[in-house]
Amino acid sequence: MEQEKNKKFFGLIKRIIICAILLATSIFVIQTAKYYVRNDIENQTNLIINNNNVTKRLKSKLIVENDNIYISINDLKNFFDNFIYEDSNQVITSSEKKVASIGFNEKVININGANIKTKATAIKKDEVTYLPINELLNVYDVQMEYLKNTDIVTLDSLDKEQTKATACKNVSVKLYARNLSRTVDKLKQGAMVVVISEKDGWTKVRTENGKIGYIKNNKLTNYIKIRDDMQAQKQISGKINLFWDYYSEYVSAPDRTGEYIQGVNVVSPTMFYIDSNGKFVEKSKDAAKKYVEWAHSNNYKVWALVSNDKAGIKTTSSILQSYEERTRIIEEILRVSTEYGLDGINIDFENMYQDDKDNFSQFIIELAPRMREIGLVTSVDVTAPDGSPTWSLCFDRIVLGKVADYLMFMAYDQFGSSSNKAGTTAGYDWVELGINKFLKTHEVDSNKLILGLPLYTRLWTETANGEVSSKTVNMKDIDSTLSEANSSKVWNDDLKQFYIEYASGSTTKKMWIEDITSIKAKVSLVNKYNLGGVASWEKDREDEAVWSVIEEELKK
Repeated sequence: MEQEKNKKFFGLIKRIIICAILLATSIFVIQTAKYYVRNDIENQTNLIINNNNVTKRLKSKLIVENDNIYISINDLKNFFDNFIYEDSNQVITSSEKKVASIGFNEKVININGANIKTKATAIKKDEVTYLPINELLNVYDVQMEYLKNTDIVTLDSLDKEQTKATACKNVSVKLYARNLSRTVDKLKQGAMVVVISEKDGWTKVRTENGKIGYIKNNKLTNYIKIRDDMQAQKQISGKINLFWDYYSEYVSAPDRTGEYIQGVNVVSPTMFYIDSNGKFVEKSKDAAKKYVEWAHSNNYKVWALVSNDKAGIKTTSSILQSYEERTRIIEEILRVSTEYGLDGINIDFENMYQDDKDNFSQFIIELAPRMREIGLVTSVDVTAPDGSPTWSLCFDRIVLGKVADYLMFMAYDQFGSSSNKAGTTAGYDWVELGINKFLKTHEVDSNKLILGLPLYTRLWTETANGEVSSKTVNMKDIDSTLSEANSSKVWNDDLKQFYIEYASGSTTKKMWIEDITSIKAKVSLVNKYNLGGVASWEKDREDEAVWSVIEEELKK
């Protein structure tokens, strides 16, 4: 009886152990199986960009045809150029330093103004436009390889770091960083791999077959850095301290021989404009070239200003709407930049149709890469993010902030000459509000935003019947202008300005004063928001002491 009980007991124990083993085995298999699941994307050409397989993200499959690799413009927009677009019978695409146009008929691509013969054109299939990526390698600065045996296309950016290593023995490349994982490729001793990353004793690699997986660190040797990350070098280290130097088309550029302006590192003379016929005009060429020589002798960079104020809104519109016309102006800008030895350009286009907002953005999209290719800066003057259609709503600050090197926030004329109400030219609170709109609403990189400062104010006159008029008063002339004032200045802490109001005959005079104190307060916003610097409008309106104040404030 006792023997029978022991037999049943040990049988029960045996069954429990077997069940436990089966359960543990099942759990192990379930937990391990996920590392063996096939995740290959089959029946289409795979695309790997900078060691990431992006095939699942493609909107249209790649086309491999006649030794050409075609990618849809929607996918190029997603991976390489947010601003690529189809214009008439061609596609325009750009990158950091290149602008290219490629058509559907002729086997030619135009890159930065030069025509280059190609083996393929743009094509359309099922109402989708495709470009031959093998003809755009120089545009996007990438290296391409098509691996026929695995039907994989690899694209590597030539400005990104790349390291390779050698397999020191025959080894399996695993899908995950663990021994119990599916093998995605097998390497023979001496095979080279691209090193992607390292963690916990494993190295993520890309094999010569284009497969991405993991190898134990000790299975690799002979690490070689093929190239380093290419970091763009700024023309100016530290904060920008610029002034605009205005002169009309009827006079010569200022002769500033012997002058030195403390703290300034960039000057922007108004050298060029577009006239009412759309012609690109140079002002006083010889004097302008001497001005550049003077600036460079003081180690100032020269970002010459190009204006559309003489063109008018209709001529500006006709230029902006045409790729050929935009290109014509860009070629002129490049020509004078080289001829005058400029360091950059300042685009000051104002009074534009709201409907031309995208066209103006495209102009800058096409200009900035051409300038960068020859080491020059593109800066764009932009108004506060509010106001009328032709003054404010004509700028796409999000796009301009991405493609231009700097945006100049013209933070003045809060109340301008056409205002029917007296007010400050640039109150601190209004300026700060504008900065926040640029940075938060329009997503402009703070280091790209340059704060414009007014070196002037307005004297307002109000009549008994409520009529309002004003005249511009330079900062240096404020004290003499107020000599007849019979009241004292009052500080406004919201505006960070002094205000004065006094009777003059039957009228009332009002002024919100721009002086050293108000300028210093506004410059403090550069440090508060880590902006790129300041730009002052305009030279020769100032109290000379302002330059040392700006310099000191920017150093904080």
